[in-house]
Amino acid sequence: MRGFNKWIGLGLGLLFTDGSFFGGLMGFLFGAFIDNFARASQYINNNQQGGRQFRSSHDIFNFYQQQTQRYDFQTMLLALSAVIMKADNRVMKSELNYVKAFFTQQFGNSFTNQHLQRLKTFLDQPNTIPLQQICNDVRMRTTPEVRVQLLHFLFGVAKVDGTVSPAETHTLQKIAQMMGIPNMDFTSVSSMFQKDTDSDYKILGVTKDATNEEIKKAYRKMALRYHPDKVAQMGEEYQKGAKEKFQNINEAYENIKKARKFN
Repeated sequence: MRGFNKWIGLGLGLLFTDGSFFGGLMGFLFGAFIDNFARASQYINNNQQGGRQFRSSHDIFNFYQQQTQRYDFQTMLLALSAVIMKADNRVMKSELNYVKAFFTQQFGNSFTNQHLQRLKTFLDQPNTIPLQQICNDVRMRTTPEVRVQLLHFLFGVAKVDGTVSPAETHTLQKIAQMMGIPNMDFTSVSSMFQKDTDSDYKILGVTKDATNEEIKKAYRKMALRYHPDKVAQMGEEYQKGAKEKFQNINEAYENIKKARKFN
């Protein structure tokens, strides 16, 4: 009968008030309240039974939407973390510990076992997490600076086991594109985690054939773009990541200056 109580309420309201519109409306609203309460009770019972299984990506997106209405940004981060952890078809304990440490530091006591269960739900799903919808949600609710810092965190999740796999890199690039992060920013952050002979130049967003003046200009631009003050409104862990990124920019610039011998 769940879902029909509002119509029963409408009928009873009309019956006991001699067809009064107001009586029918009150009966309908009371019945709708009962329906919603029943749905909420069923949802809680399902969560208490442990990990959930969904039959389609539509179902998992509905679950995501239900959670974001209640938990907002934390659920977005949990969903994206799960995407990266699953990208190479293996979930490492080191990745799980990294995510748990970040959330504990970032959200303090507001990060609970319920959040861990929510992460488990995302990780256990056989269907694809609705990445496009989630990234659109993040894009609408955050500034460009916060999105770049979020990308930095996700690279940290991928790198915690020692390397960033090609599958993880592909997924990170897809997430960056969906969140509207420019390719220059993606390349810069990526080069902080995947070092090669050109990494210092890539971090500054230039190539090896750039002039000294172009490198100085690029450094000033990136230093301003990635300054920790840009994410001052975020928590301690975000500040820590922003400072690490800013330090990488300074180190890249110093390395190039040393190699080229200019001040």
